[in-house]
Amino acid sequence: MTLPTAPDPMRSDELQAPLYHELRQLAAFQMAREAAGQTIQATELVHEAWIRLSGNERWQDPHHFLATAARTMRRILTDRARRKSRIKHGGEFVRVGMTSAEAATSLPEDQVLLIDEALERFEQIDPLRARVVTLKFFGDLSNHEVAVELGVTERSVERYWAFAKAWLYREVSQQV
Repeated sequence: MTLPTAPDPMRSDELQAPLYHELRQLAAFQMAREAAGQTIQATELVHEAWIRLSGNERWQDPHHFLATAARTMRRILTDRARRKSRIKHGGEFVRVGMTSAEAATSLPEDQVLLIDEALERFEQIDPLRARVVTLKFFGDLSNHEVAVELGVTERSVERYWAFAKAWLYREVSQQV
């Protein structure tokens, strides 16, 4: 991902044109990880994130903007999963496809919520490693880009990522 650099803090509207394509790719990456049958499109995810990010906020550089956009997209998808799992929206029913009516599996929304809850617990325990997860998993940033954003070495990012994956796997496995 090649991003323009900015010496001065940038406003959201100054980043929109050059980074729209990057945001679109980020949203497509996020949507590829979601369960089939999602009611949100990548473009809608980008626009929703943009609405939440727009305003008078100043960004240090494009990487800072994209990292914040990744966190915002994660929140949007998590909020949608929570909303779909509420009783009011049929959350008490298990959705089963007609071709696999006899195979009961957990809902993808439930999995998203489990991961989000585990990540929230992890943020309380180790905010730096939790941020690495957010930037890599939800932001699709490379180790180098994460290292630049966090001000650490790439090797540190690799170690943080390995630890975080193991911790999250253990936490989610215990919940299932």
